[in-house]
Amino acid sequence: MSHQLGKVVENISIDCVIFGFDKGNLEVLLIQRAINPEKDKWALPGGFILKSEEIENAAARILKETSAIENIYMEQLSVFGNVNRYPDRRVFTIGYFALVSPEKYNLLPGIDTTEVRWFKMSDLPELAFDHKAIIETALKKLRSRVRIRPIGFELLPKKFSLPKLQTLYESILGVNLDKRNFRKKLLKMNLLIKLDEKEKGNIKRAAMLYKFDRKNYNKLVEKGFIFEL
Repeated sequence: MSHQLGKVVENISIDCVIFGFDKGNLEVLLIQRAINPEKDKWALPGGFILKSEEIENAAARILKETSAIENIYMEQLSVFGNVNRYPDRRVFTIGYFALVSPEKYNLLPGIDTTEVRWFKMSDLPELAFDHKAIIETALKKLRSRVRIRPIGFELLPKKFSLPKLQTLYESILGVNLDKRNFRKKLLKMNLLIKLDEKEKGNIKRAAMLYKFDRKNYNKLVEKGFIFEL
């Protein structure tokens, strides 16, 4: 980062793929770079690690400094080290990814950042460096994980309808799911709490709202339960 030049490890960086879900679309968080190289291009929130910090701490700091998002769980994705991924010198980047509900966070441009905002996965701008490849790798991992762990609920508000939940899974997996089978599978797992509330808005047939039962999920996992969709 510019204000810490001299303290950074100049050939190891971190890039964060933050997925969100809004209005039926899977989204990814991007920042517009305010410095060279690749000035003015859109990119993943990222930066160089400091010589004195652990990698996980660096990922959290960089995300906060570039976008104002903090206190989220991020998982290490992979190391990207294509010879030509960065101009002038060899730079390896450690990719992280996370799932968040966009409505929970106020985005603010930070260090070396002109703008920060969400983009639909289906409508990404031209990206800096190899960030398109990093996002594609993260999406593949998300698609495999979402079928065997209930991580998709991290993208939803606390209360959600079954149609919204199905739309979420369809947007992640890139396929249309059979409505009847999808609901039957989920409800059979006993992981959803049906609420005495319906969706708000101008909806003729408002859908019932549900909550994810994390306590019951944790109890079931202890007994050997395997989430599979």
